[in-house]
Amino acid sequence: MQIGIVGLGRMGANIARRLIRGKHEVVVWNRSSGPAEEVGKEGASVAKDFDDVIAKLKAPRVVWIMLPAGQVTEEAVKEFAGKLSPGDIIIDGGNTHYKDDVRRAKEIEPKQLHYVDVGTSGGVWGLQRGYCMMIGGPDAIVKHLDPVFDTLAPGLGDIPRTPNRGNRDSRAERGYIHAGPAGAGHFVKMVHNGIEYGLMQAYAEGFDILKGKNSEELPQAQRYNLDMADIAEVWRRGSVVSSWLLDLSAAGLAQHPTLENYAGEVSDSGEGRWTIEAAIEEAVPANVLSASLYARFRSRKEHTFGERLLSAMRFGFGGHVEPK
Repeated sequence: MQIGIVGLGRMGANIARRLIRGKHEVVVWNRSSGPAEEVGKEGASVAKDFDDVIAKLKAPRVVWIMLPAGQVTEEAVKEFAGKLSPGDIIIDGGNTHYKDDVRRAKEIEPKQLHYVDVGTSGGVWGLQRGYCMMIGGPDAIVKHLDPVFDTLAPGLGDIPRTPNRGNRDSRAERGYIHAGPAGAGHFVKMVHNGIEYGLMQAYAEGFDILKGKNSEELPQAQRYNLDMADIAEVWRRGSVVSSWLLDLSAAGLAQHPTLENYAGEVSDSGEGRWTIEAAIEEAVPANVLSASLYARFRSRKEHTFGERLLSAMRFGFGGHVEPK
């Protein structure tokens, strides 16, 4: 299938690469030429501007925008909507607020353009592992794009099959779902990221407690000499709290046992805030997710060992660096 990828950052470039390796015909554009040239060496056709992206694609054109959420993506969607032809498809694969998706889909509908939102999880590991995707948009258009999603998804892999799924949609087992109409994909991804905050905070607080038992402020008789890296490692092996986030924690602790290379100032991408806003709108208690968001705010004033572990996890899965 032919597709244009606009934006070749941490995830966009590897999305393009995975599609190329899956034998899709990929056109790429990036604001700075270096990343586009690199992906071009691997088989992509490099476009010099948005007009050139469109010119290199055959109708119905598919343009996947992978830019930072906010005004940059908003302007790109508007520009493409003004240049594309009826039947063409705009995909937003970034971390956009789902209400913006709903609005955009309505705005471009009179032009007979189709809008699809794809909540994309996989970070810097997506090229090897595949991307978990939560998709919103018209059913017929999502089905048309299935070859793209199927290539990007992890596939069944070696994860044990879930019992009693019966005749449910097999796409979920392969790593992607059609969640519903415009906005549904990013809504599910938003809550996914809210949960991610809570899980990460639980690990951070637990390791803070473990680390505290080594403190010289405790009487000698009450101290242990606990090895954080070994604890993370043993919990990976059959424990009920094992997870990919724990894998990343174990890797970070093995390399830097005191996590001295992290300050512990933890940013939030916006999706944690949006999840709490949705909880308020729905009158749903979200005690853990709210507390994990507020903990990130506090981390910008004083830093704990647990917050350095949060930074290590964020760098591990997404390549996120701490603020300068």
